[in-house]
Amino acid sequence: MSPHARQAETPASGQEKATWGETSLDDGRNLDSGSASQAMVVPLARSLAILAAFSPHEPWLGNQELVAETGIPAPTVSRMARSLVALGYLHYSPQRRKYRLAAPVLSLGYAAIAHSNVQLLARLEMQAFANASETYVVLGTRDRLDVIVLETCASKPASVDLKLYAGTRLRIASSPMGWAMLAALPELERFYLLGNIERKTGRDWPNLRRRISEGISQVHNVGYCVSLGEWEPDLTILAVPLVVQDHTPLVLACIGRSARLGRARVERELGPRLVAAARHLQEQAIVAG
Repeated sequence: MSPHARQAETPASGQEKATWGETSLDDGRNLDSGSASQAMVVPLARSLAILAAFSPHEPWLGNQELVAETGIPAPTVSRMARSLVALGYLHYSPQRRKYRLAAPVLSLGYAAIAHSNVQLLARLEMQAFANASETYVVLGTRDRLDVIVLETCASKPASVDLKLYAGTRLRIASSPMGWAMLAALPELERFYLLGNIERKTGRDWPNLRRRISEGISQVHNVGYCVSLGEWEPDLTILAVPLVVQDHTPLVLACIGRSARLGRARVERELGPRLVAAARHLQEQAIVAG
């Protein structure tokens, strides 16, 4: 997996945790400011942060690991974890002295996607695109400062073996999918996110900001952004935003070996085809309602 891909349990190196004990948000807005402090129910936000800390690669987490992942004070983590066990959302193992997600959490996620016409339509379009282009196709959406993978489709036979599963998180600041997502967001929301990324990045921000700007400009100019060997040395990645009315913004990407996906093929064939696939999905989603 790329160094720019991470699971929920592995925060970006050098990045600060969301300090829920100091009531802050991961998107750059402070809970103590104006309407945010009135709208945000901090105990609820903390409970959701605890649930979001678990991942397929780290299914069992103890209190100290939850504290490290969320930034929530230890006594609060312990109290909220016990409450989540009582509600059925977490399972506690006395032998391990750790927690894992319980089945009711699955029902929450399933309810969010089960009737998503966009995702159902995308699955068919993605598989057709993957087979025709011999690439690995990914659908994602934003979760705070990450793009979270919703769906993947590989060509048959697979041209590249990537361990990107539903729930995998990609850093929005350093991945083509993230740049395409930022390009699709309203200006104010993008401003908030970039401000928070800057605070977490520190001295590397100027270079990262320049690359983000290039990716956003690519999307605005040609409809997609591309990374040739940046994400991983031998991989080419194209990403295009997928914006459907009444849905949260999505991003569609295809990934393949750079030896087969050179700049000429990207500009002549794959880039325009990926943009066309996104537009086709948008049209289908409008018709499907």
